[in-house]
Amino acid sequence: MNKNEIEDELRPEYDLQSLQVRKLGSGRKRFCDTVRLEPDVIAAFPNAEAVNEALRYLIEVAKRTNSLTNKAKL
Repeated sequence: MNKNEIEDELRPEYDLQSLQVRKLGSGRKRFCDTVRLEPDVIAAFPNAEAVNEALRYLIEVAKRTNSLTNKAKL
């Protein structure tokens, strides 16, 4: 039996015409990384890069503050 002789076992209720192709690679949207911002926060930042920069700065400040706090306890 060759490939042309294989019987199609797909159920009739499956509509292959309505299927959508998923993007692969770097252009694919990662839904797990999506965050919803409140309107006032959106107004303060022009784009995602600005939000990321501000959050990275906040993380760095928190790390420095935490290390200073830990040194003061000694």
